[in-house]
Amino acid sequence: MAGLTLFLCLLFAAIAHTKYIVPGARWHDTNGSLINAHAGGITVDEKTGKFWWFGEYKTHSQPEGGGVSVYSSDDLATWEYHGLALEPVANSSIISTKNIIQRPKVVFSKITNQYHMWWHADNSSYGLLLQGLATSNTIGGPYTFVNATAPLGNWSQDFGIFTDYKDGKSYSLYSNGDRKEARDCYITSFNDDVTTLDKVIYRFDKFDLEGPTIIQTDKSYYAIMSHKTGYRPNNVVAFRADSLAGPWSQPFFIAPRNTRTYNSQSGFSMRIKGTKKTTYLYIADQWDSNSIWESRYIWLPMDIDDNKKTLELIWRDVYDLNVKTGEWKAIEGKTYYGKNAKTNGTAFKQEANFASDNTILTGIYGNDSSVTFEGIEGTGRPQWVSFYYQNIDDQGFGDQPGGTPDRIGGAWQLRRISSVVVNGDTSKVETLYQRDTHKGIILSAPLQLTLNKGSKNTITVRGLYNGVDYKGADLDRIIVYPPED
Repeated sequence: MAGLTLFLCLLFAAIAHTKYIVPGARWHDTNGSLINAHAGGITVDEKTGKFWWFGEYKTHSQPEGGGVSVYSSDDLATWEYHGLALEPVANSSIISTKNIIQRPKVVFSKITNQYHMWWHADNSSYGLLLQGLATSNTIGGPYTFVNATAPLGNWSQDFGIFTDYKDGKSYSLYSNGDRKEARDCYITSFNDDVTTLDKVIYRFDKFDLEGPTIIQTDKSYYAIMSHKTGYRPNNVVAFRADSLAGPWSQPFFIAPRNTRTYNSQSGFSMRIKGTKKTTYLYIADQWDSNSIWESRYIWLPMDIDDNKKTLELIWRDVYDLNVKTGEWKAIEGKTYYGKNAKTNGTAFKQEANFASDNTILTGIYGNDSSVTFEGIEGTGRPQWVSFYYQNIDDQGFGDQPGGTPDRIGGAWQLRRISSVVVNGDTSKVETLYQRDTHKGIILSAPLQLTLNKGSKNTITVRGLYNGVDYKGADLDRIIVYPPED
């Protein structure tokens, strides 16, 4: 297939086939269900070239301990669900529905001729801090539990695996918890058959980071990790080295400051070597602590310059990746600015020197206060629309590990919710989640909308209840993208 395709759609919209990648959108599998593979990793079957995506299976009734789901794809895009690769076992002290089964990763052991799944294994109070192992004769499973061990006698919390493409050796990546005597991250080698850990290669001492992953270029290694703020996003950092054993550089941000890495947490990365180009993908989670089972995925290209020793994420609302050639391109859309929108009720246009044309739309509240973008050109087919917004409900406390605005007696959530209506048709109301931002930081959130053919469409935004209030986020602009050819 020429490009990367994803089944992406909205909860209340018809599912559309698309080869575009839309970070933060709802992604669906070939059955039309939301892809449920959180904090996971992607393994390539060396025999077939097929991609296999393993991740935490989370539902409303089972946010933890649901097992490990698995999907397969020939193009990193059209994902087929194969059920649970690792199912919870009743009364098990390690993999029951009462346990923590987090951040699963799968590697192939040439010596055992089996696939080995490793993950962070724990109890509900995070009192075990172990690494679990299960094996299978086939990549899709089912996997059989083997054991759970303390890595060389240490603790293990957030977990990852890195395999060096030059020599095929695999390494365990893990933070060792939040205790005072811990707060490190480790690179530890596996033995040759990937059944146990061999030796510590490097320790990132007292940086107090988690969500580790390593991306490798021809010249360098980049270790990517997030800070510890629970399910709240933060400014993810990277370290660079010529060797896994170090010395490693000081950490540096991989996204513009105060964007909280586009509201994402690190966890995996992928090198796609095509016939024309090598592309590096940051594969992350956009957690939703209010409904963790519906958390989204943020996949972004990384711009790596080994000469400058830098790594930066490249944000694009919509982009297309050709996994055969390794090339990707941004999709261009048409922008409609807030200064030209109509306001109603308490909504109004306010001066903001960080916004487009120094104008932002604010005061969007409930059904009675709205903003309407007019003269929008449509095609009569589903199109992605990015809503550029600001939501400052967390008042800057979101960056702190236990940060709350309790000092002023406030209550807040990590998202505002807006309703979106096309051409005044209130029988079809879409919900737009707008996660918190820093003051003066504009981020985007996607929806897929069907606009009438022509340039007489309207898009109206109002506020919805998020469990605390009816505020919609402030709006800067919207961008309407073309449908697939």
